[in-house]
Amino acid sequence: MAESIYGLKAKDLRGENVQLKDYKGKVLMIVNIASKCGLTPQLEALEKIYKKYKSKGFEILAFPSNQFADQEPLKGEAIQEFCALNYGASFRIMAKTEVRGEKAHPVFKFLADKSKNGKVNLAPVWNFQKYLVDKEGMVVDYYLPITKPDASKVTKAIEKLL
Repeated sequence: MAESIYGLKAKDLRGENVQLKDYKGKVLMIVNIASKCGLTPQLEALEKIYKKYKSKGFEILAFPSNQFADQEPLKGEAIQEFCALNYGASFRIMAKTEVRGEKAHPVFKFLADKSKNGKVNLAPVWNFQKYLVDKEGMVVDYYLPITKPDASKVTKAIEKLL
């Protein structure tokens, strides 16, 4: 039996605890990000879909990670400033963390374990891997890093869940 993501928590960039159960009733996209990656311009597309669907119950949780080629050298508020100033990002950015391996954050351990989430068995392969979670906290799909957040297959999946 698959578990929901609502039993998990994480810290945001300000160090505040974020209970994922607070997102009950919302469609979530969880994505690992980095400021010095060739895919970093996806932050703009993430903001675009966030603005488009936020009023309908869509949220993005972005987790900065330095696990892929040291592409996230920034720390703390500097990450938020970079994302906001360069890409207009207004969605929630979490504390910098590991997203794969033994030290992976519990959220990403959950997202990568089909025996827990019921759907996906893949840890992030690079920066900007996206996981889609429905209003009940169930993982419904994932998108590899090369898939742009505003690609039609992603936006259609979001719209179907809203």
